[in-house]
Amino acid sequence: MQAVTEGDRRKELHTLLGRIQAHPERDWSAVRTRIATLNKLIARAPRTN
Repeated sequence: MQAVTEGDRRKELHTLLGRIQAHPERDWSAVRTRIATLNKLIARAPRTN
């Protein structure tokens, strides 16, 4: 099993936002919850310089 990286989370976030934009007429409640979770995880990720 591989660890999930910040890059993986950013890719998932980008994909989910694209799906919402392509089909705004759908109910995206569960996806919006996942987006909020991803945003929190990305914000807490340690910064590398």
